[in-house]
Amino acid sequence: MVNLIIASHGDFAKGILMSGSMIFGEQENVEVVTFLPNEGPDDLDQHYQEALSKFNNDDEVLFLVDLWGGSPFNRASLIQKQHPDKMAIVSGLNLPMLIEAYGGRLSQTKAADLAKYLVPVAREGVKSVPEFQEAAPAESKEKSTVGLKEGHINIKLARLDTRLLHGQVATAWTPDSKANRIIVVSDAVAKDELRKSLIQQAAPNGVKANIVPISKMIEVAKDDRFGGVDAFLLFETVEDVLRAVEGGVPLKSLNVGSMAHSEGKTMVNKVLSMDKTDVAAFEKLRDLGVEFDVRKVPNDSKSNLFDLIKKANVK
Repeated sequence: MVNLIIASHGDFAKGILMSGSMIFGEQENVEVVTFLPNEGPDDLDQHYQEALSKFNNDDEVLFLVDLWGGSPFNRASLIQKQHPDKMAIVSGLNLPMLIEAYGGRLSQTKAADLAKYLVPVAREGVKSVPEFQEAAPAESKEKSTVGLKEGHINIKLARLDTRLLHGQVATAWTPDSKANRIIVVSDAVAKDELRKSLIQQAAPNGVKANIVPISKMIEVAKDDRFGGVDAFLLFETVEDVLRAVEGGVPLKSLNVGSMAHSEGKTMVNKVLSMDKTDVAAFEKLRDLGVEFDVRKVPNDSKSNLFDLIKKANVK
């Protein structure tokens, strides 16, 4: 695995590390270097050496720095020139770059290869509104039939998440699922043009997002013309999941990621809140053969859903 050093002027590196952890989970082999107003080049060199000392001497190291030509970049360059075969630098650090670095280093073993991969990702993460909204309809039309061929839809992942398509889903779960299409399955969202538009805009590059009512998803699951679609299904409520499964959507497993708290519901962990109706729906799904994978992000350890429910004493 390629080790990462996130470096910046001021505390920007600390902040973006925290943001990355919220989306992708806590990461190993990642160090932060900050260059503060009262510090000089010697201080920065010392910070870099302290960070490097946390890694093995023969490890691959990628520096993600904030500004080309700034002090964090310049001092990292001096280090990289001493180890050009195992170190690389990318400047212009942004959150899409950091998240993709976390995922990319699971398959990339060389710092230079990971650096080359990250540059276009960082560029694609910069978009503007309304420019992106104006371009989206043409792109949507162009991709509307991509992947359609004989056979049934392949459900790569189904996730229960009150927030539906957000940062963790776009940058962590979608690559992990290997899906080529995200499908939000919700009667409520399918009727809400604003939410539909926001979800479509939030889709990661190269993956189309559709929003369909539950009845339509049931039809699609039974249709033999969607063989080229590797789908990532997103549900807002467990009751919606149950309706879909009872209607014939073949779910073997459900990733239980987030259930928002509201009056009358009990917190069973930091991100899951439910009542007796929710528990009854989970029990019915279990009886229908659905297994549960309780994780907020892919790197989390799996928890047992019914152990959490029992411990929380949901009423």
